[in-house]
Amino acid sequence: MSIESNAAELKKALNQYPNFPQEGILFEDFLPIFTQPALFQKLIDCFKMHLEEAFAGKKIDFIVGLESRGFLFGPTLALALDAGFVPVRKAGKLPGECVKAVYQKEYGQDEFEMQRNAIPKNANVVVVDDIIATGGSAKAAGELIQQVGANILEFAFVMELDFLHGRDKLQAPAFTLLRDQAEALKN
Repeated sequence: MSIESNAAELKKALNQYPNFPQEGILFEDFLPIFTQPALFQKLIDCFKMHLEEAFAGKKIDFIVGLESRGFLFGPTLALALDAGFVPVRKAGKLPGECVKAVYQKEYGQDEFEMQRNAIPKNANVVVVDDIIATGGSAKAAGELIQQVGANILEFAFVMELDFLHGRDKLQAPAFTLLRDQAEALKN
């Protein structure tokens, strides 16, 4: 199966929740994908197919998953690619020496951390998360990777809020699996 046909099936599994977490927001919930092993496998297969095609002949050394939804599929994708998995967490959650990056949220700022020795210098890294909105958290993760001297090959997301232009802030190209969410609402 192709990425496009799998993505179409994955889109159908999403649940939409109007006015969550606040009035005027349409929340796209991708958690139902994980309740069905065949769909979860298709999610992993899509990312794996994309990355193998985009980086043919180049070893992906690490998948970096952002707290918390990047933890849901990042480790499984890393296993499928024979790569390591490294979590990026909110401040104060990881032991040992950490690198830190601050990012802006809707109401204030937050801080991400990653263990300094988790990724060696010059390693090839792909950052994964469920959604890119403003790009602040993904950009902060990119800063952590740059601090340890690794190479960011790509940022990969399940969904994207295109109108917020978050990908414009990122240090490397971005791939979004489930595009055109407005179309999913019409079906």
